[in-house]
Amino acid sequence: MPSKYLVRNFEENAFYHVFNRGVEKRKIFLDSKDFEIFIYYLFVYLKPLNDVLKKYPLLPIRLRSKNLSSEIELISYGLMPNHFHFLLRQFSKNGISRLMKQVTNAYTEYFNKRYKRTGGLMQGTFKAARVGTDEQLVHLSRYIHLNPVIGGVVNSIDDYNWSSYKDFIMGNPKGLCNTSIILNLFKSSDEYKNFVKDQINYALGLKKTEGLTIDD
Repeated sequence: MPSKYLVRNFEENAFYHVFNRGVEKRKIFLDSKDFEIFIYYLFVYLKPLNDVLKKYPLLPIRLRSKNLSSEIELISYGLMPNHFHFLLRQFSKNGISRLMKQVTNAYTEYFNKRYKRTGGLMQGTFKAARVGTDEQLVHLSRYIHLNPVIGGVVNSIDDYNWSSYKDFIMGNPKGLCNTSIILNLFKSSDEYKNFVKDQINYALGLKKTEGLTIDD
């Protein structure tokens, strides 16, 4: 039976929760350098090309031509040792598919070269679920940001460096994400911070994301 998370036709101007894990649930990030390289590719592909070239003036032409900033934007993200989550809005029909192919291929090539392995790194085709309401958006962002705590990687979300949470709380105009999509639904970043850390409401909020998330 086909997975309900295998979206074949992504709509324009729509939001999606996109996720994948390592093959056989293996770890795909073994140290901080691995996380940094993955984020580097996200930056190169998703930030406006002028911003990318300011930070990386010697960026190879082959990477410049793969910039997707006009086709897709990242709303929030979370990288875990053996999987990742993105909350994305795409503007062009094939934006998400192109991004996922580029990121996973580039990162797999890096990972295999560094660790002297061959073959695929990800568990098949990436999974996705369409997000239809603002309420689902905010609850999914919280789900993504709380993953390191729920997964037992850290005790406090404030200690985790590999998600967009700190960009939401501290404000980072040079960050990867368009945080305003979600923060505009709150009175302040402090209100969002309290929303994320409110465990009781989080448990209740999981019902609002039913069908949009998987067990990690």
